[in-house]
Amino acid sequence: MNAPERAFRPDRHPADSYEDILDRDLVPPPDFLRQRGLPDIGVEPVAASRYFDPAFFAKELAYLWPRVWQMAGRDEDIPQVGDYFVYDNVGKSFIVARTGPDEFKAFYNSCLHRGRKLVTLNGCKNEFRCPYHGFTWNSDGTFKENPIGWDFPQWDGKDTSLPQAKVDRWGGFIFINMDHDALPLAQIMGPLIDDFVGYDYANRYKAVHVAKKVRCNWKATAEAFMESHHSVTTHPQILPGIGDCNSQYDILNDYVSRQFSASAVQSPLLEGHLSEQQIADYMMGRGDSRRPLAVSAAVLPEGLSARAFVAAQVRAATLRDTGNDYSNRSDAEMIDSLLYNVFPHMSFWAGYASNLTYRWRPNGLDPDSAIMDVIVMRPVPKNGPRPKPAPVHELGLDDPWTDAPELGEGLITIFSQDMGNLPYVQEGLRASGTGMVHFGRYTETRIRHHHQMIDRYIAEGEARGG
Repeated sequence: MNAPERAFRPDRHPADSYEDILDRDLVPPPDFLRQRGLPDIGVEPVAASRYFDPAFFAKELAYLWPRVWQMAGRDEDIPQVGDYFVYDNVGKSFIVARTGPDEFKAFYNSCLHRGRKLVTLNGCKNEFRCPYHGFTWNSDGTFKENPIGWDFPQWDGKDTSLPQAKVDRWGGFIFINMDHDALPLAQIMGPLIDDFVGYDYANRYKAVHVAKKVRCNWKATAEAFMESHHSVTTHPQILPGIGDCNSQYDILNDYVSRQFSASAVQSPLLEGHLSEQQIADYMMGRGDSRRPLAVSAAVLPEGLSARAFVAAQVRAATLRDTGNDYSNRSDAEMIDSLLYNVFPHMSFWAGYASNLTYRWRPNGLDPDSAIMDVIVMRPVPKNGPRPKPAPVHELGLDDPWTDAPELGEGLITIFSQDMGNLPYVQEGLRASGTGMVHFGRYTETRIRHHHQMIDRYIAEGEARGG
């Protein structure tokens, strides 16, 4: 489907909607945060086997991953000509290199002689020399040397440059696609690009990057971050400060969906009524690396909502840290969780303070495990040098999130709770008595749409015969 029709607007939780909360904000939001409606994509269940069946996983390998845009990394990770990093996914490996001041290429990381990986570590080179036999390519991918060229008549007069994937960029991120006929990245990400104009992602730096291996299929891992109503059981400690079951969900085109959850309001599922002062006290003490706050607690001025107060504190902290004035920016864009997903494996948070970016991918060729990248993006200070990007901190299957203290206590707790569920999700999917998984019509519409898009790619691939 293309731009979905907007006629369908299902019943939602009876509490205040996200739009109701926006209507009361002291600094009003931009129109694009308003509900855009949803297509009616049905309520049919999906097979539990999609999360573990090797045959279905093989279809994803054959028909999905070779045809989609994948977020490979940041251009700040390779600042100089000759710098490169290795991006691996589903058995494929790429050398993503800066080949000119503003030129980037992604070479298949495989020697054309006997197939050995040309590089295994990130670095800077003026040539890629295979450690096996010495076949060598220039850093721009052109062929340089065959040490036994006299024995390769089949290469005479042939282009033996390193094969490349398609490369595009947005917001300082580098994307690759193995399908050279794929739709342009701007067309895929169009709604997100339009909505993110003011957030200047290119002028942010990677303050934290943690890559965690998880004992769960990549889709189930992503789905843990595609709805908010699990907070009541998985993250009960955040209920004093989040609108969870009354979050807003939108599907903007085939490839971009989003969910908005209000901060500094209590969950409709929390028993009892909290005062605005109690909500503010909770918010000012939560402390994670995503949301710098100036003070730990303060007396709320009479008549001021916790949302307005916390947003003002975040504006002040961001001004202090970056020199950028956000006094006219909306409360929602300063403090709310504004998640945009791009099919099939990435999520970018909107807003003006620190933002999160997620990436999910299979762990090699294993349908039962995945890798989740958590990246904290911060605005570059207005005055002073651009901070260096954080290196990737890799956590293994059995390494706890507490081994990554750079995330901050709040995020460590959240991710630990989410990851505590996921191995049992994978085991439960295999143990299912019905063999089916059911999604909510509204709150989990993004998950259902994700599966329908995967089905579309598989069906199109099978119809082409490859």
